[in-house]
Amino acid sequence: MPTATIELSGHIIDSMMLPRIFDAVMDMGGTFRIEEFHVGQSVDETSYTRIALSHDDIAGLTSIIAACQQQGAALVETASARTEPAPTDGVFPDAFYSTGNQPTRVLVGEDWVEVEGIEMDCGIAVEAGRARCVAVTDVRAGDAIVCGPAGIRVTPVERSRSREIFGFMTSNVSSEKPKHLIIRELAAAMREVRDRNGRICVVGGPAIIHTGAGVHLSRMIALGYVNVLLAGNALAAHDIESQLFGTSLGIDLRNGLPIEAGHEHHIRAINRIRAAGGIRQAVEEGMLTSGVMYECVRAGVEVVLAGSVRDDGPLPDVITDMIEAQRAMRAALRGVELCLMLSSMLHSIATGNLLAAVVKTVCVDINPAVVTKLADRGSSQTLGLVTDVESFLRELSEQLT
Repeated sequence: MPTATIELSGHIIDSMMLPRIFDAVMDMGGTFRIEEFHVGQSVDETSYTRIALSHDDIAGLTSIIAACQQQGAALVETASARTEPAPTDGVFPDAFYSTGNQPTRVLVGEDWVEVEGIEMDCGIAVEAGRARCVAVTDVRAGDAIVCGPAGIRVTPVERSRSREIFGFMTSNVSSEKPKHLIIRELAAAMREVRDRNGRICVVGGPAIIHTGAGVHLSRMIALGYVNVLLAGNALAAHDIESQLFGTSLGIDLRNGLPIEAGHEHHIRAINRIRAAGGIRQAVEEGMLTSGVMYECVRAGVEVVLAGSVRDDGPLPDVITDMIEAQRAMRAALRGVELCLMLSSMLHSIATGNLLAAVVKTVCVDINPAVVTKLADRGSSQTLGLVTDVESFLRELSEQLT
Protein backbone atom coordinates (compact mmCIF):
# COMPACT_ATOMS: atom_id res chain seq x y z
CA MET A 1 0.00 0.00 0.00
CA PRO A 2 1.49 3.39 -0.98
CA THR A 3 2.49 5.46 2.08
CA ALA A 4 3.98 8.85 2.89
CA THR A 5 4.83 10.72 6.07
CA ILE A 6 3.90 14.32 6.77
CA GLU A 7 4.65 16.69 9.64
CA LEU A 8 2.77 19.68 10.95
CA SER A 9 3.76 22.36 13.45
CA GLY A 10 2.34 25.58 14.87
CA HIS A 11 -0.94 26.31 16.62
CA ILE A 12 -2.41 23.34 14.79
CA ILE A 13 -5.23 22.55 17.21
CA ASP A 14 -6.95 25.85 17.92
CA SER A 15 -6.47 26.92 14.29
CA MET A 16 -8.31 23.70 13.28
CA MET A 17 -5.49 22.63 10.96
CA LEU A 18 -5.16 19.14 12.45
CA PRO A 19 -8.90 18.28 12.45
CA ARG A 20 -9.13 19.39 8.82
CA ILE A 21 -6.28 17.05 7.91
CA PHE A 22 -7.99 14.12 9.64
CA ASP A 23 -11.23 14.91 7.81
CA ALA A 24 -9.47 15.17 4.45
CA VAL A 25 -7.68 11.84 4.84
CA MET A 26 -10.85 9.96 5.79
CA ASP A 27 -13.08 11.71 3.25
CA MET A 28 -10.64 10.75 0.48
CA GLY A 29 -10.57 7.09 1.45
CA GLY A 30 -7.17 7.04 3.12
CA THR A 31 -5.90 6.07 6.55
CA PHE A 32 -3.51 7.77 8.96
CA ARG A 33 -1.35 6.80 11.91
CA ILE A 34 0.05 9.37 14.34
CA GLU A 35 3.72 8.59 14.91
CA GLU A 36 4.55 11.56 17.10
CA PHE A 37 2.46 14.23 18.81
CA HIS A 38 3.53 17.11 21.06
CA VAL A 39 0.93 19.58 22.32
CA GLY A 40 1.97 23.12 23.19
CA GLN A 41 1.38 23.87 26.86
CA SER A 42 1.23 27.66 26.71
CA VAL A 43 0.07 30.50 24.47
CA ASP A 44 3.52 30.85 22.91
CA GLU A 45 4.43 27.16 22.67
CA THR A 46 3.59 25.48 19.38
CA SER A 47 2.43 21.92 18.79
CA TYR A 48 4.00 19.31 16.51
CA THR A 49 2.80 16.07 14.95
CA ARG A 50 4.19 13.48 12.55
CA ILE A 51 1.61 11.43 10.66
CA ALA A 52 1.93 8.41 8.36
CA LEU A 53 -0.57 8.44 5.49
CA SER A 54 -1.64 5.56 3.28
CA HIS A 55 -4.06 4.84 0.44
CA ASP A 56 -4.86 1.93 -1.84
CA ASP A 57 -3.28 3.60 -4.89
CA ILE A 58 -0.63 6.23 -5.56
CA ALA A 59 -3.05 8.66 -7.23
CA GLY A 60 -5.28 8.68 -4.14
CA LEU A 61 -2.28 9.16 -1.87
CA THR A 62 -1.07 12.08 -4.01
CA SER A 63 -4.46 13.75 -3.70
CA ILE A 64 -4.44 13.29 0.08
CA ILE A 65 -0.95 14.78 0.36
CA ALA A 66 -2.02 17.81 -1.69
CA ALA A 67 -5.07 18.32 0.55
CA CYS A 68 -2.91 18.05 3.68
CA GLN A 69 -0.40 20.54 2.27
CA GLN A 70 -3.15 23.14 1.97
CA GLN A 71 -3.54 22.86 5.75
CA GLY A 72 0.17 23.42 6.35
CA ALA A 73 1.52 19.87 6.36
CA ALA A 74 4.87 19.12 4.73
CA LEU A 75 6.34 15.88 3.48
CA VAL A 76 9.09 14.64 5.78
CA GLU A 77 11.14 13.39 2.85
CA THR A 78 11.80 16.58 0.90
CA ALA A 79 12.75 16.65 -2.75
CA SER A 80 13.01 19.50 -5.22
CA ALA A 81 9.79 20.48 -6.90
CA ARG A 82 9.22 18.63 -10.16
CA THR A 83 8.33 20.72 -13.21
CA GLU A 84 6.97 19.97 -16.65
CA PRO A 85 6.74 22.33 -19.63
CA ALA A 86 3.32 23.74 -20.45
CA PRO A 87 2.25 21.93 -23.63
CA THR A 88 0.72 25.03 -25.25
CA ASP A 89 -0.50 28.53 -24.46
CA GLY A 90 -3.33 28.51 -21.93
CA VAL A 91 -2.87 24.86 -20.87
CA PHE A 92 -1.09 23.43 -17.80
CA PRO A 93 0.55 20.01 -17.79
CA ASP A 94 -2.04 17.46 -16.66
CA ALA A 95 -0.34 16.82 -13.30
CA PHE A 96 0.08 20.51 -12.38
CA TYR A 97 0.00 21.56 -8.72
CA SER A 98 -3.18 23.56 -8.05
CA THR A 99 -2.56 26.43 -5.64
CA GLY A 100 -4.53 27.65 -2.65
CA ASN A 101 -4.39 31.23 -1.38
CA GLN A 102 -2.12 30.53 1.60
CA PRO A 103 1.57 31.56 1.64
CA THR A 104 3.44 28.91 -0.34
CA ARG A 105 7.10 28.02 -0.88
CA VAL A 106 8.71 25.78 -3.49
CA LEU A 107 11.99 23.88 -3.14
CA VAL A 108 14.09 24.94 -6.12
CA GLY A 109 17.43 23.17 -5.98
CA GLU A 110 18.46 23.61 -2.34
CA ASP A 111 16.47 26.79 -1.69
CA TRP A 112 12.91 27.25 -0.49
CA VAL A 113 11.52 30.03 -2.69
CA GLU A 114 8.39 32.06 -1.85
CA VAL A 115 5.74 31.87 -4.58
CA GLU A 116 5.06 35.43 -5.76
CA GLY A 117 1.48 36.65 -6.18
CA ILE A 118 -0.14 33.62 -4.58
CA GLU A 119 -3.87 33.11 -5.23
CA MET A 120 -6.15 30.11 -5.43
CA ASP A 121 -6.81 27.85 -8.41
CA CYS A 122 -3.64 28.66 -10.33
CA GLY A 123 -0.34 26.97 -11.17
CA ILE A 124 3.26 27.73 -10.18
CA ALA A 125 5.83 28.66 -12.82
CA VAL A 126 9.53 28.38 -11.98
CA GLU A 127 12.17 30.39 -13.81
CA ALA A 128 15.70 31.58 -12.95
CA GLY A 129 15.41 30.55 -9.30
CA ARG A 130 12.07 32.33 -8.80
CA ALA A 131 8.53 30.98 -8.49
CA ARG A 132 5.37 32.85 -9.42
CA CYS A 133 1.68 32.11 -9.39
CA VAL A 134 0.22 31.96 -12.90
CA ALA A 135 -3.39 31.70 -14.07
CA VAL A 136 -4.18 29.08 -16.68
CA THR A 137 -5.16 31.84 -19.14
CA ASP A 138 -1.70 33.41 -18.81
CA VAL A 139 0.54 30.34 -19.00
CA ARG A 140 2.67 30.11 -22.13
CA ALA A 141 3.96 27.07 -24.00
CA GLY A 142 7.22 25.86 -22.48
CA ASP A 143 6.75 27.52 -19.05
CA ALA A 144 8.16 25.25 -16.33
CA ILE A 145 5.10 24.39 -14.24
CA VAL A 146 5.34 22.66 -10.86
CA CYS A 147 3.73 19.21 -10.91
CA GLY A 148 2.82 16.96 -8.00
CA PRO A 149 3.13 17.60 -4.24
CA ALA A 150 6.91 17.20 -3.88
CA GLY A 151 8.86 20.29 -2.87
CA ILE A 152 5.80 22.28 -1.72
CA ARG A 153 5.33 23.92 1.67
CA VAL A 154 2.16 25.83 2.56
CA THR A 155 2.04 27.99 5.69
CA PRO A 156 -1.60 28.73 6.56
CA VAL A 157 -2.33 32.05 8.20
CA GLU A 158 -3.08 31.08 11.79
CA ARG A 159 -5.89 32.56 13.80
CA SER A 160 -4.65 35.57 15.73
CA ARG A 161 -4.27 34.83 19.42
CA SER A 162 -5.04 38.45 20.33
CA ARG A 163 -8.63 39.61 20.74
CA GLU A 164 -8.99 41.76 17.66
CA ILE A 165 -11.56 41.71 14.88
CA PHE A 166 -9.40 39.84 12.38
CA GLY A 167 -8.63 37.17 14.97
CA PHE A 168 -11.40 35.98 17.21
CA MET A 169 -14.29 36.69 14.82
CA THR A 170 -13.01 35.69 11.39
CA SER A 171 -15.03 33.31 9.25
CA ASN A 172 -18.18 33.76 11.33
CA VAL A 173 -21.38 34.83 9.58
CA SER A 174 -23.96 36.41 11.83
CA SER A 175 -26.29 39.38 12.17
CA GLU A 176 -25.75 39.34 15.93
CA LYS A 177 -22.19 40.60 16.19
CA PRO A 178 -21.26 43.74 18.18
CA LYS A 179 -21.12 45.93 15.06
CA HIS A 180 -20.13 49.13 16.85
CA LEU A 181 -17.03 47.44 18.29
CA ILE A 182 -16.13 45.85 14.97
CA ILE A 183 -16.56 49.09 13.02
CA ARG A 184 -14.50 51.01 15.57
CA GLU A 185 -11.66 48.50 15.36
CA LEU A 186 -11.94 48.34 11.57
CA ALA A 187 -11.60 52.13 11.42
CA ALA A 188 -8.47 51.89 13.59
CA ALA A 189 -7.03 49.24 11.26
CA MET A 190 -7.79 51.39 8.19
CA ARG A 191 -6.20 54.42 9.82
CA GLU A 192 -3.06 52.41 10.59
CA VAL A 193 -2.81 51.15 6.99
CA ARG A 194 -3.37 54.62 5.52
CA ASP A 195 -0.88 56.33 7.83
CA ARG A 196 1.94 54.08 6.62
CA ASN A 197 0.90 54.42 2.97
CA GLY A 198 -0.53 50.92 2.75
CA ARG A 199 -3.19 50.01 0.20
CA ILE A 200 -6.91 49.55 0.94
CA CYS A 201 -9.36 48.13 -1.58
CA VAL A 202 -13.14 48.59 -1.72
CA VAL A 203 -15.28 46.20 -3.75
CA GLY A 204 -18.65 47.85 -4.25
CA GLY A 205 -22.09 47.07 -5.62
CA PRO A 206 -24.85 49.46 -6.75
CA ALA A 207 -26.69 49.05 -3.43
CA ILE A 208 -24.18 51.56 -2.06
CA ILE A 209 -25.83 54.17 -4.28
CA HIS A 210 -29.42 52.85 -4.02
CA THR A 211 -29.34 53.07 -0.21
CA GLY A 212 -27.87 56.59 -0.15
CA ALA A 213 -24.49 55.38 1.13
CA GLY A 214 -22.58 56.92 -1.79
CA VAL A 215 -21.97 60.10 0.22
CA HIS A 216 -20.23 58.11 2.96
CA LEU A 217 -18.01 56.20 0.53
CA SER A 218 -17.19 59.49 -1.23
CA ARG A 219 -16.08 60.96 2.09
CA MET A 220 -13.82 57.95 2.78
CA ILE A 221 -12.23 58.31 -0.67
CA ALA A 222 -11.64 62.04 -0.15
CA LEU A 223 -9.96 61.30 3.20
CA GLY A 224 -7.53 58.87 1.53
CA TYR A 225 -8.95 55.60 2.87
CA VAL A 226 -9.48 53.99 -0.55
CA ASN A 227 -6.64 53.19 -2.96
CA VAL A 228 -8.39 50.66 -5.19
CA LEU A 229 -12.06 50.44 -6.23
CA LEU A 230 -13.32 47.29 -7.91
CA ALA A 231 -16.89 47.37 -9.19
CA GLY A 232 -19.11 46.85 -12.19
CA ASN A 233 -20.90 49.13 -14.60
CA ALA A 234 -23.87 49.52 -12.24
CA LEU A 235 -22.14 51.21 -9.29
CA ALA A 236 -20.51 53.80 -11.54
CA ALA A 237 -23.62 54.34 -13.69
CA HIS A 238 -25.97 54.86 -10.74
CA ASP A 239 -23.43 57.01 -8.90
CA ILE A 240 -23.27 59.28 -11.94
CA GLU A 241 -27.06 59.14 -12.32
CA SER A 242 -27.40 60.27 -8.70
CA GLN A 243 -25.15 63.27 -9.33
CA LEU A 244 -26.76 64.33 -12.62
CA PHE A 245 -30.41 63.60 -11.80
CA GLY A 246 -30.64 63.06 -8.05
CA THR A 247 -31.98 59.52 -8.56
CA SER A 248 -30.77 55.93 -8.46
CA LEU A 249 -32.70 53.50 -10.66
CA GLY A 250 -35.18 56.32 -11.07
CA ILE A 251 -35.87 56.64 -7.32
CA ASP A 252 -35.44 60.11 -5.83
CA LEU A 253 -32.68 59.74 -3.22
CA ARG A 254 -34.10 62.61 -1.14
CA ASN A 255 -37.51 61.07 -0.43
CA GLY A 256 -37.38 57.50 -1.77
CA LEU A 257 -40.18 58.10 -4.28
CA PRO A 258 -40.17 57.17 -7.99
CA ILE A 259 -40.27 60.11 -10.38
CA GLU A 260 -41.77 60.44 -13.83
CA ALA A 261 -39.57 58.81 -16.52
CA GLY A 262 -36.98 58.13 -13.81
CA HIS A 263 -36.26 54.71 -15.29
CA GLU A 264 -34.52 56.52 -18.17
CA HIS A 265 -32.05 58.38 -15.99
CA HIS A 266 -29.35 55.72 -15.75
CA ILE A 267 -29.09 55.24 -19.52
CA ARG A 268 -29.17 59.02 -20.05
CA ALA A 269 -26.32 59.34 -17.54
CA ILE A 270 -24.36 56.63 -19.36
CA ASN A 271 -24.98 58.38 -22.67
CA ARG A 272 -23.62 61.69 -21.38
CA ILE A 273 -20.44 60.02 -20.12
CA ARG A 274 -20.03 58.21 -23.43
CA ALA A 275 -20.36 61.55 -25.23
CA ALA A 276 -17.69 63.04 -22.96
CA GLY A 277 -15.35 60.12 -23.71
CA GLY A 278 -15.17 58.70 -20.20
CA ILE A 279 -15.52 59.43 -16.50
CA ARG A 280 -12.23 61.31 -16.17
CA GLN A 281 -13.09 63.51 -19.14
CA ALA A 282 -16.51 64.26 -17.59
CA VAL A 283 -14.78 65.39 -14.40
CA GLU A 284 -12.26 67.50 -16.29
CA GLU A 285 -15.06 69.15 -18.32
CA GLY A 286 -16.94 70.04 -15.14
CA MET A 287 -19.91 67.83 -16.04
CA LEU A 288 -19.33 65.62 -12.97
CA THR A 289 -18.60 67.59 -9.80
CA SER A 290 -19.31 65.19 -6.92
CA GLY A 291 -19.91 61.55 -6.05
CA VAL A 292 -17.93 58.34 -5.76
CA MET A 293 -16.44 58.35 -9.26
CA TYR A 294 -15.65 62.08 -9.06
CA GLU A 295 -13.73 61.56 -5.79
CA CYS A 296 -11.90 58.57 -7.31
CA VAL A 297 -10.63 60.76 -10.17
CA ARG A 298 -9.64 63.55 -7.78
CA ALA A 299 -7.82 61.20 -5.37
CA GLY A 300 -6.10 59.10 -8.06
CA VAL A 301 -7.84 55.90 -6.94
CA GLU A 302 -7.10 52.89 -9.14
CA VAL A 303 -10.53 51.93 -10.51
CA VAL A 304 -11.35 48.69 -12.33
CA LEU A 305 -14.90 48.39 -13.66
CA ALA A 306 -15.54 44.82 -14.82
CA GLY A 307 -18.62 44.42 -16.99
CA SER A 308 -21.20 41.68 -17.43
CA VAL A 309 -23.61 40.58 -20.14
CA ARG A 310 -26.52 42.42 -18.45
CA ASP A 311 -24.88 45.87 -18.49
CA ASP A 312 -26.67 48.82 -20.04
CA GLY A 313 -24.37 50.93 -22.17
CA PRO A 314 -21.92 50.24 -20.71
CA LEU A 315 -19.83 53.21 -19.60
CA PRO A 316 -16.71 53.59 -21.78
CA ASP A 317 -14.49 52.88 -18.74
CA VAL A 318 -15.96 49.38 -18.29
CA ILE A 319 -13.80 46.41 -19.34
CA THR A 320 -16.08 44.03 -21.22
CA ASP A 321 -13.50 41.29 -21.90
CA MET A 322 -13.67 39.10 -18.76
CA ILE A 323 -10.11 37.78 -19.06
CA GLU A 324 -8.77 41.31 -19.41
CA ALA A 325 -10.93 42.45 -16.50
CA GLN A 326 -9.51 39.64 -14.37
CA ARG A 327 -5.98 40.66 -15.28
CA ALA A 328 -6.72 44.30 -14.46
CA MET A 329 -8.20 43.33 -11.07
CA ARG A 330 -5.23 41.09 -10.31
CA ALA A 331 -2.80 43.91 -11.10
CA ALA A 332 -4.76 46.45 -9.04
CA LEU A 333 -4.78 44.15 -5.99
CA ARG A 334 -0.99 43.92 -5.76
CA GLY A 335 0.11 45.22 -2.39
CA VAL A 336 -3.42 45.51 -0.97
CA GLU A 337 -3.44 44.79 2.76
CA LEU A 338 -7.11 45.33 3.64
CA CYS A 339 -10.21 44.78 1.52
CA LEU A 340 -13.81 45.86 2.14
CA MET A 341 -16.43 43.97 0.12
CA LEU A 342 -19.69 45.93 0.18
CA SER A 343 -22.98 44.57 -1.19
CA SER A 344 -21.69 42.88 -4.33
CA MET A 345 -21.89 39.10 -4.49
CA LEU A 346 -20.30 38.52 -7.91
CA HIS A 347 -17.49 41.05 -7.60
CA SER A 348 -16.79 40.04 -3.99
CA ILE A 349 -16.43 36.37 -4.90
CA ALA A 350 -14.30 37.26 -7.93
CA THR A 351 -12.03 39.41 -5.77
CA GLY A 352 -11.86 36.76 -3.06
CA ASN A 353 -10.55 34.32 -5.67
CA LEU A 354 -7.68 36.73 -6.42
CA LEU A 355 -6.69 37.60 -2.85
CA ALA A 356 -4.00 35.95 -0.79
CA ALA A 357 -5.10 34.67 2.63
CA VAL A 358 -2.90 37.25 4.37
CA VAL A 359 -5.11 40.12 3.14
CA LYS A 360 -7.51 41.19 5.90
CA THR A 361 -10.99 41.07 4.42
CA VAL A 362 -14.38 42.33 5.59
CA CYS A 363 -17.57 41.46 3.70
CA VAL A 364 -20.74 43.46 4.43
CA ASP A 365 -24.05 42.37 2.95
CA ILE A 366 -27.69 42.17 3.99
CA ASN A 367 -27.68 38.62 2.59
CA PRO A 368 -25.70 36.12 4.74
CA ALA A 369 -25.34 33.80 1.73
CA VAL A 370 -22.79 36.21 0.21
CA VAL A 371 -20.32 35.74 3.07
CA THR A 372 -21.03 32.01 3.20
CA LYS A 373 -20.21 31.68 -0.50
CA LEU A 374 -16.92 33.51 0.05
CA ALA A 375 -15.93 31.09 2.79
CA ASP A 376 -17.01 28.09 0.70
CA ARG A 377 -14.83 29.30 -2.15
CA GLY A 378 -11.76 29.35 0.10
CA SER A 379 -11.65 32.96 1.33
CA SER A 380 -11.52 31.75 4.92
CA GLN A 381 -9.92 35.00 6.16
CA THR A 382 -13.15 36.91 5.55
CA LEU A 383 -14.95 38.58 8.46
CA GLY A 384 -18.64 38.74 7.57
CA LEU A 385 -21.14 41.33 8.74
CA VAL A 386 -24.82 40.86 7.91
CA THR A 387 -26.17 44.39 7.94
CA ASP A 388 -27.40 47.27 5.80
CA VAL A 389 -24.54 48.83 3.85
CA GLU A 390 -25.76 52.40 4.39
CA SER A 391 -25.72 52.15 8.19
CA PHE A 392 -22.34 50.39 8.06
CA LEU A 393 -20.71 53.01 5.82
CA ARG A 394 -22.30 55.89 7.71
CA GLU A 395 -20.85 54.71 11.02
CA LEU A 396 -17.48 53.78 9.48
CA SER A 397 -17.09 57.17 7.81
CA GLU A 398 -17.98 58.88 11.10
CA GLN A 399 -15.31 56.86 12.90
CA LEU A 400 -12.74 57.75 10.23
CA THR A 401 -13.50 61.47 10.43
